Amino acid sequence: MAEVGIFVGTMYGNSLLVAEEAEAILASQGHKATVYEDPELADWEKYKDKYILVVTSTTGQGDLPDSIVPLFQGIKDQLGYQPDVHYGIIALGDSSYANFCGGGKQFDALLQEQSAQRVGEMLLIDAGEHPEPESESNPWVEHWASLLK
Repeated sequence: MAEVGIFVGTMYGNSLLVAEEAEAILASQGHKATVYEDPELADWEKYKDKYILVVTSTTGQGDLPDSIVPLFQGIKDQLGYQPDVHYGIIALGDSSYANFCGGGKQFDALLQEQSAQRVGEMLLIDAGEHPEPESESNPWVEHWASLLK
């Protein structure tokens, strides 16, 4: 079974709730998952040849929450080429704002630029339509877990 690092960017706790639900689902399917609420570059590097799930909300004008910005900058400035990284992204946002799910989309663009391998499609959750994001994320995580080797 796979090892998964779950990296969280949250403002009000919704992304953390989604990440904790994902951790439980992955564990129930036999995977080993760990949530990083204040993720650091050293945590990320432990999962280079394993799996990474980024769960982040969006703030301001499509920005990342403060809790995950240092990780994003570290990946951007210090890591570069990451073809061995396999990842998934759950992005939370509100479609009534410009740059819907911009935080998750920024993370995806950075990882694509660095040749990381996305597993499955990115999940975009609209807070306006789904006030309980785990109702959308849980079925997605169950499917995503089945893609892990």
